[in-house]
Amino acid sequence: MSDTATQNKTVTFIITRQDDPESAPYEETFELPYRENMNVISGLMEIRRNPVNANGEKTSPVFWDMNCLEEVCGACSMYVNGKARQSCTALVDQLEQPIRLAPMTTFPITRDLAVDRSRMFDSLKKVKGWIPIDGTHDLGPGPKMAESKRQWAYELSKCMTCGVCLEACPNVNDKSDFIGPAALSQVRLFNSHPTGEMNKSERLETIMDEEGIMGCGNAQNCVESCPKGIPLTTSLAALYRDTAIESFKSFFGSDNRT
Repeated sequence: MSDTATQNKTVTFIITRQDDPESAPYEETFELPYRENMNVISGLMEIRRNPVNANGEKTSPVFWDMNCLEEVCGACSMYVNGKARQSCTALVDQLEQPIRLAPMTTFPITRDLAVDRSRMFDSLKKVKGWIPIDGTHDLGPGPKMAESKRQWAYELSKCMTCGVCLEACPNVNDKSDFIGPAALSQVRLFNSHPTGEMNKSERLETIMDEEGIMGCGNAQNCVESCPKGIPLTTSLAALYRDTAIESFKSFFGSDNRT
């Protein structure tokens, strides 16, 4: 593209906005000068620098979440042209014009394109999505993980709690307490760790209800939408098996002898 053509080219954003959690949403259109290698985030930054809409009216800067800009933090999730994804990797050249931006609907709105993802982080607290190491400083190196297990565990560790899988899941909504595929997959991840495995039974017992694994309807939307390609349905299948075994142990007693 010639320099003159680039200078004359514009990008149109139609953004669904909301001033606060209680107010009604509305759409506002912005036209920006095109730049090569432009992504949605750089467009939003341009609007923030010069918050004037397509009608030439001064308006408030658009509010959104972001952090790493490298599809690692998961903060900038939003709808881009009808698909929930990371806006930092949404390149303008690959998007149909006008570009429509809207917040995810599964989580409470904070303002404009920003949502409150506390639901995800509360679910991780519920399933103890971490490796407990307190008091182990003087015990030396921990046990090693087998390479075959480490390889698939690494795939699960790519989760960035972006919320896209919850947005795609029909069983995650305001009428359900289902914690969603992200937290469930993390149960499998931390249960696979040699140290985390010490809390395996506790984690499995936590997800043996409608809020946990029983709330999954096997729609498989999660694995289709995950920006990191995490095998979420594989984790869910493994957890069905693990919770069944754990239920059997709890019913008959793990220390019984025949």
